[in-house]
Amino acid sequence: MFSHMLDTNMVIYVIKRRPFEVLEMFNQHAGNMVISSITYAELIHGVEKSARPAANSRVIDDFVSRLDILDYGPKAAAHYGNIRSALERQGTPIGVNDLHIAGHARSEGLILVSNNMREFERVEGLRLENWL
Repeated sequence: MFSHMLDTNMVIYVIKRRPFEVLEMFNQHAGNMVISSITYAELIHGVEKSARPAANSRVIDDFVSRLDILDYGPKAAAHYGNIRSALERQGTPIGVNDLHIAGHARSEGLILVSNNMREFERVEGLRLENWL
């Protein structure tokens, strides 16, 4: 059973193996983590715009081979719509990809692990952890 969904920034920290405390937490939660297909899309975008796309693609492929990538479906989309409209009513919107990732994590009842607490703390009902 999965308990945590990693945000893109945490994936980058793990891949770069720093800060070390993130890598330690990643290892402690091995087998209990997933990433959203939205996070995977962000990683691929980073690869495609990098100076070394072939090498970086291999790194991403190796990383994602160790976890599940959850497909973004109708349940996540419904949570996205709810979150977006609530934040717009409050006048505190967040980035589109962050909205999708928050909706996906919340729809699955997963703890979102991110270093972007300032944005995600605004999302009602979203469970969060920051491993830094």
